[in-house]
Amino acid sequence: MKKTLLVGAVAFWLNQGAYAVDEWDMPTPYGDRNFQTANIRAFADDVEKNTDGALRITVHSAGSLIRHPEIRNAVRRGLVPIGEILMSRLGNEDSVFEIDSVPFLATDYRQAKALWEASRPVIRARLEEAGLELLFAVPWPPQGIYANREVRKVDDLAGMKLRVYNAATERLAGLMNAVPTQVEVPDIPVAFASGRVEAMITSPSTGANTKSWDYVSHFHDTRAWLPKNMVIVNRKAFMGLDAEVRETVLAAAQRAEERGWTASMAETDAKIAVLRENGMTVVMPDAELTEGLRAIGRTMAEEWSARAGEAGQAILDAYRQ
Repeated sequence: MKKTLLVGAVAFWLNQGAYAVDEWDMPTPYGDRNFQTANIRAFADDVEKNTDGALRITVHSAGSLIRHPEIRNAVRRGLVPIGEILMSRLGNEDSVFEIDSVPFLATDYRQAKALWEASRPVIRARLEEAGLELLFAVPWPPQGIYANREVRKVDDLAGMKLRVYNAATERLAGLMNAVPTQVEVPDIPVAFASGRVEAMITSPSTGANTKSWDYVSHFHDTRAWLPKNMVIVNRKAFMGLDAEVRETVLAAAQRAEERGWTASMAETDAKIAVLRENGMTVVMPDAELTEGLRAIGRTMAEEWSARAGEAGQAILDAYRQ
């Protein structure tokens, strides 16, 4: 009798183990109205559905679990197994991560896709060296200038407090003789209201989602670059998943990347229309402003290439082919 009970108990627990559920918390920097967050929630739903609930990812948006500057290290240290970050935020540790924030290197989705395909192998390798796995990356709409007056030339931004979000935008502000001020997306409205910032360079998506018409009057559609968000996972946690679950996650990640790029393209025109509908003046930059920005872009490209070394040159060579 005792032997029968023991065998039954072992069988029960083995059966339970076969249906073990992994619960992952995922911090993201942006709010629920953002298309990046919507895409990530769709990814999480896809994973849960196609693993039959073996892996459940709970998305914590708007920096509610971990703020943006700490997400990468939190994933690397295993405090959370997965997270979303702006790729260029890692530029301080390796310049290759800034490739998509070099002004006027890639200014439309076709160019941005080619640049991503050229840089993806290097980015993936750098992440693996840090114990991280790249799942997918999705671009923001092209970046434009927000201000309370029309900007006709780069010198018009001199002395203004410019919101920055990575090392590349901080350098850009310096070359414009503006005053760089680090501000996270959820804090943008308050930063403008308090006078902490007076202008910013960001996407139509961020402008619309933060109701930029409440604090600025003009959007200049400069289409300067298309930065990307990456979803990364702790490699140890990822390899700890069942092999079939890992394959399912990778397949969901591929679908998320494809879906995200399509959503980003649709987002560009839709959110510029939202800016107009809410009374903002949408300006196509004139020749003087465009040439001034392109000159800055050439300087930053040269500086980036020097910092990134052979790996950076290999990316540029592959991209220009």
